[in-house]
Amino acid sequence: MNTKRNVIVYIAMSADGYIAKPNDDLSFLSVVEKSGEDYGYGAFTESIDTVIVGRKTYDWVVKHADFPHTDKNTYVITKNARVNHEKIIFYTGDLTLLIHQLKSQHGKNIFCDGGAQLVNELMKLDLVDEFIISVVPIFVGNGTKLFEDGRQEQLLELVGVKTFDTGLVQMHYKRKRD
Repeated sequence: MNTKRNVIVYIAMSADGYIAKPNDDLSFLSVVEKSGEDYGYGAFTESIDTVIVGRKTYDWVVKHADFPHTDKNTYVITKNARVNHEKIIFYTGDLTLLIHQLKSQHGKNIFCDGGAQLVNELMKLDLVDEFIISVVPIFVGNGTKLFEDGRQEQLLELVGVKTFDTGLVQMHYKRKRD
């Protein structure tokens, strides 16, 4: 088990920076679907035991499929309280406090599963340690941008780049800290 838990954003986006087309349409991800290829997702999920996810993303997932992280402690970041269910906690408190609390506990890494609003809030608060970004070879032109303007500059250190025959490129960065 890790003694230092990192907050990791693991996400896919189009080559022009969108994580969804208008109306939360994720159909562009099918461009890189390939039988038997998970782009390292299985190994990644073995390295985590906690998930944080925005309420809109959580609601979208459970509307379209079974929530995939029922075996992990999951914090759904929301403004409106809901009833917790098994390992799913609807968290309405201070995000910085939650991250510091989670990082002070022993365990595996912490996965930020989106969406863009949560990723950008974590970045504004300088709470993300690593980014694993899979770039899908398509320009979608419009939709939900992964990164918003108006945050501080953050220097990154390249950990690795993987390319796949589907055209997907996966970049892994760590935050460079003083």
